[in-house]
Amino acid sequence: MKKIIVPTDFSEQADNALRVAADIARENNGEIFLLHQLDLPLHLANNGSSSMPEAVFFMKLAKQKFDNLLKADYLEGVTIHGDVETGAAFSGIMDTVQRHNADLIVMGSHGADGVKNMFIGSNAEKVVRNSEIPVLVIKDRKKRLDVNEFVFATDLDPASNGALQEAARFAKNTNCNLHLLYVNTPSNFLTSQKAEQKVREYLKDVNVEPSDYTIYNDFSIEEGVFNFTKDIKGDLIGMATHGRRGISHFFNGSVSEDIVNHSSLPVVTFRIK
Repeated sequence: MKKIIVPTDFSEQADNALRVAADIARENNGEIFLLHQLDLPLHLANNGSSSMPEAVFFMKLAKQKFDNLLKADYLEGVTIHGDVETGAAFSGIMDTVQRHNADLIVMGSHGADGVKNMFIGSNAEKVVRNSEIPVLVIKDRKKRLDVNEFVFATDLDPASNGALQEAARFAKNTNCNLHLLYVNTPSNFLTSQKAEQKVREYLKDVNVEPSDYTIYNDFSIEEGVFNFTKDIKGDLIGMATHGRRGISHFFNGSVSEDIVNHSSLPVVTFRIK
C-alpha cells in the first residue's frame, strides 16, 4: 500500500477517505495521489476550450479548494501528489491508477445509502466493479482506519484465492485479525461436515492462515455477513470481486453490491484475477 489514489469532490465524505488514506500512507511509508476531476458543464465541455470565462472560473475555484485541502493538518508528514484535472471522474481515476501503478484506491461514501450515492455517483460503482487493485470504501462515521477485526466473506470459490491472499496482506499491513467467513444459507445449504471439509480444502490451496474461520448459518448471505461482523465487533468487511463482470456475479447474485451499499462499516474489495 505504497501508492494510494484518493478521488475527492471536497465533501465531508471525501475528507474522511483522505484522512484514512493519510493514516495508511503514514504507517506504510507510502504516498497519496489526490485527484479532483473537474467535469465541466456540458456546454463548456462541448466547446473544447478551457479559456472561456466560465471554464476559467470553475477551474480557479476547484484549484483554490484543492490547494486549501493540501494544507489540512492531518496530511502533515505525508507525501501528496496530484492536481485538478478536467474530464469524467471514472476514466480519470482509472487513468491515474495505471499512470502511477497504484496499489489502493480509497473512496468516500454517504454511509449506508449505497454505492450509487457516493460522491461521484455511478462512477464509484464503476470503480468498484472494474478496478484491478483493492478499493477501500469509507463510510461517514469512519475518519481513521482503526481496524482490529477484519471479516473476509467468501463463497470458497478457488478462483478467489488471489483475493484472499491480498486480503491477508492488507490485514498484515494494518495489523489486524483476519476472520474468514462462509455463510451457510437455506437456499444453498451444506451440512456441517461438508462445510468444514470445503473450508479446509479452500485454505489448503490458498496458503493463507487466517486468525480463524467461521461457518455461519443465516437466512441470507448479506444478513450473515452483517450479523457475524456485529457478533465479533468487526471493524472492516472484505470481499472478492469479479472485475469487469461486476461484483454482482460474486455470491451468485447481487449480494456483494448490497453489502457495499448497506454496510455501515468500511468495505474493501479485491479483484479476482
